Amino acid sequence: MTLHHAVVWLDHTKAQVIHFDLKAAESESLKTHSAHPHPQSKFGDQKHANESDNTAFYADIAIALKDSIEILIVGPAEEKTAFMKHLTENVPAIADKIKGIETVDHPTDGQLLAYARKHFQSAGGLH
Repeated sequence: MTLHHAVVWLDHTKAQVIHFDLKAAESESLKTHSAHPHPQSKFGDQKHANESDNTAFYADIAIALKDSIEILIVGPAEEKTAFMKHLTENVPAIADKIKGIETVDHPTDGQLLAYARKHFQSAGGLH
């Protein structure tokens, strides 16, 4: 089964990727590789050092999204923006498939799927 839409919810420790269409869905969980998963720091330049720790994590998410045609990125904080920056700089073919970046707290898989389906239906992209 080929599911061309995807939603990825991520924070600083994990990502949930759901591939879906109107009737079916497949879900995958990914965890950060970082020994210091929280990107916030009170010591200025240390934040930049921690961001580089997420490169492998972001690469894993990008691999999970490679067959998607339309992608929605959601999450509770700034990690979604950092992920989009990574895609733009390192995987522009996937960055071009991003149709939205939105703030979403901590939904269940069912809530996340319903949110993503509604997003793509209202945009006219999910039939």
